[in-house]
Amino acid sequence: MEIRHGGPVPVWKQVADDIARRIKAGEFHKDDAIPSQTAMRQEYGIAIMTARRVIRDLQERELVYTVTGRGSYVRG
Repeated sequence: MEIRHGGPVPVWKQVADDIARRIKAGEFHKDDAIPSQTAMRQEYGIAIMTARRVIRDLQERELVYTVTGRGSYVRG
């Protein structure tokens, strides 16, 4: 996915929407780990704070849960 910097949609929202789409498409299943913050940085070219915001948004949408020190996983 190509991230559009400086557009009307914030970068964190673009990434969160892409991961949400991938979850809904079945690329990730219940209890599968989503990309780590480091993996998001590499895959999407985003900053660590942006990756944290992505995870927070996915938690707020109730699509993922986070286990401290382990990562974030798809809710059932």
